[in-house]
Amino acid sequence: MGIIVQKFGGTSVGSVERIQNVANRVIQEVSRGNQVVVVVSAMGKTTDELVSLATQLSKNPSKREMDMLLTTGEQISISLLAMALQAQGQQAVSLTGWQAGIKTEAIHGNARIVDIDNTRMLELLNAGNVVIVAGFQGIASEAEITTLGRGGSDTTAVAIAAALQADKCDIYTDVTGVFTTDPRYVKSARKLHSVSYDEMLELANLGAGVLHPRAVEFAKNYAIPLEVRSSMEIENGTRVEEEVSMENNLVVRGIAFDKEITRVTVIGVTNGLHSLSTIFTTLAKNGINVDIIIQSMTSANTTNISFSIQTVDLDETLAVLAANKENLGFESIEHESGLAKVSIVGSGMISNPGVAAEMFEVLAANEIQVKMVSTSEIKVSTVVEDVYMLKAVEALHAAFKLEANVEQTV
Repeated sequence: MGIIVQKFGGTSVGSVERIQNVANRVIQEVSRGNQVVVVVSAMGKTTDELVSLATQLSKNPSKREMDMLLTTGEQISISLLAMALQAQGQQAVSLTGWQAGIKTEAIHGNARIVDIDNTRMLELLNAGNVVIVAGFQGIASEAEITTLGRGGSDTTAVAIAAALQADKCDIYTDVTGVFTTDPRYVKSARKLHSVSYDEMLELANLGAGVLHPRAVEFAKNYAIPLEVRSSMEIENGTRVEEEVSMENNLVVRGIAFDKEITRVTVIGVTNGLHSLSTIFTTLAKNGINVDIIIQSMTSANTTNISFSIQTVDLDETLAVLAANKENLGFESIEHESGLAKVSIVGSGMISNPGVAAEMFEVLAANEIQVKMVSTSEIKVSTVVEDVYMLKAVEALHAAFKLEANVEQTV
């Protein structure tokens, strides 16, 4: 008998009928002789509706109270799923994040898991129960309820799998696996049968919404076998594993894209050994995530520093920089919104020089201007105007022949 962790997203539990479908999936796993822990998100658009209620009352609601509010969404899902399982004769117990022993940092809205006490979950499993845990939430010091930020239910599931030394973690979504790019926008996108942890981590960080980056980090660090599967269709999904077991000839394995990007340029920064660290430490302390960074010296012996952020963070970024202008020592700030990030990812890029050059040639041939560039061993990211984002994705998908590489069934 093994332990299997299953995670179902909001779409998968969006109605009574879909909750009953999830219950059937869980019972099928139990019938194979496994102990099952299920992690669920809030039903459908529940989280969006709760946020809307809050913003009708306050333009800037307390992060603590938002955590208190938003965690109720998952509690609805776990209790209804427990009832659905019990109605079919399956023992089941629902647990909030804190009842399941999930301990986090004392940060509201985007906390990280620091420990999981698995005692209660193991006791319930050994007593014959399916354990249903609310995703996206935990408890910090002084009994403060916290949430894990966007994609937090994925992180909850993989972290629980690590804490229980589970045999496998299945992430059930409204797609059948991980694709070469988003099939909703590029019809020729194809499902990958396997992808490495490193490739998946890059894709997740760069905008692919199938898995959250923290979940992939947990899976890699604890060697948790992970599979992205459809909650509605019965078929194999995409395995996320240490080494890709097929299609090693693919240099580029996926293309990710992300809208709502803004480039911020801090002009006339006083040259100094600690100028960069001071600016980005200040932003980090305020929870602002910075991506691509470009530094350029000027004739006035000062430095201009450009970096990309999510557009949603622009107002806070400008406010933080303005509040710290004297300490940071810069002249002015410029920013450009209406941008998007388009990235190619593939572990085969390590041993194949010239991939970046080919990417730039494709974009140039399609008259798409590159405004910023960032590279690593297995990815190249470019920032372009958002009106050209899908044109860039489609051109690169075709140029690297991703639609032609139909993988063989395992």
